[in-house]
Amino acid sequence: MPITPAAEAAGSSGTSGIPEKAGAEEAPVDLETRAEDTTHDALRLWLRLLTCTNLVESDIRSRLRQDFACTLPRFDLMSQLDRHPEGLKMGELSRRMMVTGGNVTGITDQLQQEGLVSREALPSDRRAYLIRLTPAGRTAFSGMARAHEAWIEQLFSGLPQADRRALFRLLGKLKAGLVSA
Repeated sequence: MPITPAAEAAGSSGTSGIPEKAGAEEAPVDLETRAEDTTHDALRLWLRLLTCTNLVESDIRSRLRQDFACTLPRFDLMSQLDRHPEGLKMGELSRRMMVTGGNVTGITDQLQQEGLVSREALPSDRRAYLIRLTPAGRTAFSGMARAHEAWIEQLFSGLPQADRRALFRLLGKLKAGLVSA
């Protein structure tokens, strides 16, 4: 029976994403390799991509929480604003982050209370607000961004540079195919 992403998640221990060992002598098994040999390679590839994504995201979430008392959605919102110093409307932030407007509003409210973002009503549209990082927000995000980049570099350090480039190129081909489908 093929393994679904939900079944894969259920088979992992804690939040590490690493499966529990059946016996003390056995090495951990990639959950995606537990799929039957008759399972199509595309499904196994999808499960491997999902597992890697979940492992990286879990690690980054944990580090942001430990080192900066920050959630990944807060980091993502600040990252979007850092790329757009002129500011972004709430709707644009929501679209870029692929979350609901309510999520963006809640995060923005918290960041504004902490003095990390400003919210400015637009004279041309009284329902719209322009959100910008404040100088304090830019400073706080700069430190997080440097740490984030170092964490990602560390997490991918097991792959030689040539393999990273090849994987990047191959994933680019996959993405292009998905977008055109």
